[in-house]
Amino acid sequence: MWPRTDSTDQPKNKENNFSTAVKVGVAVAGGVLAVGAAPMVLGAMGFTSAGIAASSIAAKMMSAAAIANGGGVAAGSLVATLQSAGAAGLSVTSKILLGLTGSSIGAWLGSKTKKPSSSENGSDKDGK
Repeated sequence: MWPRTDSTDQPKNKENNFSTAVKVGVAVAGGVLAVGAAPMVLGAMGFTSAGIAASSIAAKMMSAAAIANGGGVAAGSLVATLQSAGAAGLSVTSKILLGLTGSSIGAWLGSKTKKPSSSENGSDKDGK
C-alpha cells in the first residue's frame, strides 16, 4: 500500500545537512570575528584611547588628511571617525554593521567549502 520505511533508514540528505551546518557555523564565526577584531585592528593601526599614536598608520592618515584640508582634520572624516571609535569604542550600530558584514563574508566562504565525499556503500575511493 504505502511505502514503508524502516526505523533504521538513514536520512538521504545527510550531506545537505552537513553543508548547511558548515555554512551557518562559518557565518556566525565571521560575524563574531569581525566585531571582536575591530578594536584590536584600530589599536594596531594607532587609533588608541589616548589619541593617535606617533609614527603609526593613523598618524600618517591624519597627516595626509590635514594636508588635504589645509591644516586640520575635518569632522566626520574617516580619520576622525576611526579615532572616535578607537577612543570610545564601537557604537551598537557599528557592531551590528560589522557583524552583518562579517557574517555575509563568512557565509560566502562557507558556501565555498567542499562537501564531504561519500559513496553509496560508505567506502572511500579505494574501495576500503
